[in-house]
Amino acid sequence: MDQFIQQLVNGISLGSIYALIALGYTMVYGIIKLINFAHGDVYMIGSYIGYALTTFFGMGFFPALIIAMAACALLGVFIEKVAYKPLRNSSRITLLITALGVSIFLSYTMMYFVGARVRAYPNPPVIPNNSFHIGEVVVNFQQIVIVITTVVLMILLQSIVMKTKRGKAMRAVSTDMEAAKLMGINVDQTISFTFFLGAMLAGAAGVLVGIYYGSINPLMGIMPGLKAFVAAVFGGIGIIPGAMIGGYVIGIIETFVMGYGYSLYRDAAVFIILIIILIIKPTGLLGKNIGEKV
Repeated sequence: MDQFIQQLVNGISLGSIYALIALGYTMVYGIIKLINFAHGDVYMIGSYIGYALTTFFGMGFFPALIIAMAACALLGVFIEKVAYKPLRNSSRITLLITALGVSIFLSYTMMYFVGARVRAYPNPPVIPNNSFHIGEVVVNFQQIVIVITTVVLMILLQSIVMKTKRGKAMRAVSTDMEAAKLMGINVDQTISFTFFLGAMLAGAAGVLVGIYYGSINPLMGIMPGLKAFVAAVFGGIGIIPGAMIGGYVIGIIETFVMGYGYSLYRDAAVFIILIIILIIKPTGLLGKNIGEKV
């Protein structure tokens, strides 16, 4: 039982990071039906910004987190304006190929400037790695900070979407873009704001991962990005609570697979979940089948 609880604690920490990344996927898809595969690379850039701020400027966790979130948010808006807005009326396959191209561009541009080698976050760590023992279960302070930060950001996001004018515009555009235009909603600004929020959360996830694992590299966004996409699909892509649930479920399952001696299959387990959910319930856990007129 202690082993089970320990892996559950570890899984919640990892799932918090997946949930933050998955929220960006699900918001963008909910608005413009785009699977933004460059999102994982925004997360990677966030980790490098956090690394630079904590290593070279000696900043603490919260200032580095806020600056990384702001920088990634602006990057998300820039990507939307330059790469996706000109193709707004193009086919989905065109947008998908563009997203893959942006992902590769960001990864290898970062590699060109910082090199391919792994970088280590400061030692001693920005967040103290003190451990607390509850029986045989070990919980460290970094895990607590990651979970609390994630929950706070999720609550803020949900408040923005549900209680602000911008959030109402996002929900309107997600439901019917053309009707939203007729009602006077600035669709372009709403889409940019969606990218702003999603990239901001990805930047936060990047800083949290860098501090938690202590190392980063220019290709680190690929696999977590794909797993966060699986999490979004699992919960119901386009549905914010679904992305949260999916992120935690994927993180917990992956941690259990590793914790019980099958670490070589950790990635396979995640994609097996994707296959199963697409076969059993393609709309995801919280998704609903919606008829479409043809």
